[in-house]
Amino acid sequence: MPQVVRSRIAVLRGTHPVSPLPQRLRSLADREAVEVLHRAARVLVASLPVLTDRLVDALYEQEPGYRAAIDADRGEVWQEVHHSLRHNVGSLIQPREYREAAHRTSRWIGEIRAEQGVPLDAVLHAFRMGGAMVWQDLVDETARRDPDDVRLLVHVAADVWNFVDEHCGIVGDAYRQAERRLSWRRENQQRLMIAALLDGTARIADLCEAAAMLGLPEQGRYAVLAVASAPGGPQQPGSIRPSLNLPSALTPGAAPDGRTGPEGRSGSDGRTEPDGRTGSEGRAALDGRTASDGRSGAAPGPGRDGHPHAAPSPARDWNPHAAPSPVQDGRPHVVPSPAPTPSPDGPPHTPPANAPLWHTGPDAEFAILRLTGQADDPGELRAIAAALSAPAGTRAGIGSAVDGLAALGDARRLAETALRACPASGGTVLLDEHLPDALVVSSPALGSALADRVLGPLDRLDPSDRDVIVETLTAWLDADGSAQRAGARLYCHRNTVLNRLRRFEQLTGRCLTRPRDAVEVSLALAARRLLAT
Repeated sequence: MPQVVRSRIAVLRGTHPVSPLPQRLRSLADREAVEVLHRAARVLVASLPVLTDRLVDALYEQEPGYRAAIDADRGEVWQEVHHSLRHNVGSLIQPREYREAAHRTSRWIGEIRAEQGVPLDAVLHAFRMGGAMVWQDLVDETARRDPDDVRLLVHVAADVWNFVDEHCGIVGDAYRQAERRLSWRRENQQRLMIAALLDGTARIADLCEAAAMLGLPEQGRYAVLAVASAPGGPQQPGSIRPSLNLPSALTPGAAPDGRTGPEGRSGSDGRTEPDGRTGSEGRAALDGRTASDGRSGAAPGPGRDGHPHAAPSPARDWNPHAAPSPVQDGRPHVVPSPAPTPSPDGPPHTPPANAPLWHTGPDAEFAILRLTGQADDPGELRAIAAALSAPAGTRAGIGSAVDGLAALGDARRLAETALRACPASGGTVLLDEHLPDALVVSSPALGSALADRVLGPLDRLDPSDRDVIVETLTAWLDADGSAQRAGARLYCHRNTVLNRLRRFEQLTGRCLTRPRDAVEVSLALAARRLLAT
């Protein structure tokens, strides 16, 4: 403290150059002020238990952020407050001996409070409350001993409060660093849990924890969306994730009454993890550090005086794509995928229940979609497929609905099958409406064999001639066997369509009026279209 006082007096000397005190008188005032401060601080050290009692009581009454901790274990909080006061008051007497220890204590306080989820403004308020109480006790003790000495404390007042502000800065920096680490760990554990659910490797015992972590009901209905770019398209993770613009009544995660989240709650239901921590990886002690006396938690400090409060911590949005863009001319409009933005609410929260939970696989992006419609109602999946807005050329597959988080591994495989059934040019395939195609892509070797057996004779034709026959055959099947409608699609007469179909029958030996042959031809065309490299 003496060297801090001298630097402060030097600044004051530069600020007030008019009629300065003689150097001898200033030095004498400095020494006397420091002696007065040391005498009062020694009395505070001797009466720290009483000061600790008063500060804990004041925190309970004036700072709600600490009330829960005091109710849970008042003795523990008392020890933490005492530990901090001992270092900080000791720094007023022996700054060289206590400075580093006081800094370590303040950093430890900031980290522990971040882990416990105490708001940063509450922590800074507590520090300033403690600073105000210590200063008032220094003044009261000096006045009790010798009222004339109170005027000398003016020489060190600014230094005492600079000391308090310095430690508030240390606490704030440590708090924000701890928040960033917690945010990364939480997001990492959420990513790992989503990956385990989609891979089907999550343990049954972990499903309850996964439900709490992700804000999803364990026994809800789900589907998985798989998205991949066309060959040569963008490969950067997240760059092809589509927007999902659904009415609120069809939003995945919306309860029948319009609420969101498991059982109508919004986002996480606030449950803690088995180790008593909150969030995906909870409130674990950072880097294994604990207090010097082995306790968790931290000492509070002084009160509010207009200084900055809690700063936002970086937190990723688990639905990072941009707002939905309109579909133009029947084609999805390109939607950029900006980087995640920080949350203004402090520590990161679990993703909202009405947002897809994304996972980046080696060849595709996957999203968990929570369904709320009836089990036998395909309308919800159709609405989701219609609401997707993705970059042009993006391929998307939506698997069948499954029941429960435990079945998400099966849902992912169904979505991958739907994705494989998607044309190379892009589009969205709803598995339940393309089951024949799904059968073909589920067994590529058999599909290729069927295509070669049924369509192989056409390969002996000129490529342009072969393509005309295949195009006509496809249009006829899509028109439900109507030559008239097929001709309208191909801009030719119905008799032209019939002539081409008869030529196909002659070349392949198939009869399109025979159901078995018609099924084989349809599957062979699907195999040739979907399995062509």
